[in-house]
Amino acid sequence: MALQVDGDGEHLWIADPGSKNMKSNGSYEPVKGEGGGQVVKMTLDGQLILRITQPDHDVYANGTFAPTSMATLDSGDVWVADGYGESYIHRYTADGEYLSSINGEEGDAGRFACPHGVWIDRRKSEPELYVADRTNHRIQVYDTSGGFLRTFGAEVLTSPSNFAVDGDQMIVGELRARLAVFDIDDTFVCYIGENESIARVERNSAEDVPGWPNNLDASGNVIRSRIIEPGKFNSPHGLAADSDGNLYSGEWLVGGRYTKLVKQ
Repeated sequence: MALQVDGDGEHLWIADPGSKNMKSNGSYEPVKGEGGGQVVKMTLDGQLILRITQPDHDVYANGTFAPTSMATLDSGDVWVADGYGESYIHRYTADGEYLSSINGEEGDAGRFACPHGVWIDRRKSEPELYVADRTNHRIQVYDTSGGFLRTFGAEVLTSPSNFAVDGDQMIVGELRARLAVFDIDDTFVCYIGENESIARVERNSAEDVPGWPNNLDASGNVIRSRIIEPGKFNSPHGLAADSDGNLYSGEWLVGGRYTKLVKQ
């Protein structure tokens, strides 16, 4: 979800991957919705303005469109991350007309693997498109037209999923139990709220926390995590900052959890 402020006021952009995990026989399995994957633009009181659906692209001949994030340009164009589908990122006009796509093969970093989050960095003179290439444990950076620029973060990231900004600092939400802070030059600064028992295990493994991001009971059924601690993250899945620099994180686990970090 993203808030856009433009000449027509404030609007919400919402990415809907088209399915939801529902409990069945002690486990949670994805159940598809009737509308399929989509991105919608709405007024703050819930009126639909625009719906973006699967683009006319060969990758969807046998593929699934399951968007996880979007980022808008000053022109009104929008980049949509198909993070849970075919790991593509698509560009549309302000009216929802499909324009182009990128998939990571444009540069030397390689193919995206779950590009979960996209963000337009406006801290410098020229805005740039940042991609949270989650399963590849890195961030890829493009110009706003889709030209590859660079990649970074592989040495310090395990699961980048989303972005927020406070002044010159960029905060990256990592699904594996922490936030990571970078400066304006993409240099790593520190972690926030790291839960080492989750974040420091082998990448893409949760052997020390059975059932992570949840837990398992004695019968192997999925239950809410027992290791949630104040001040430590479990599974940051959404991230935002307000005008005062406070951070808000929504976590991916049974029952959910929201955390506000107040800037000192």
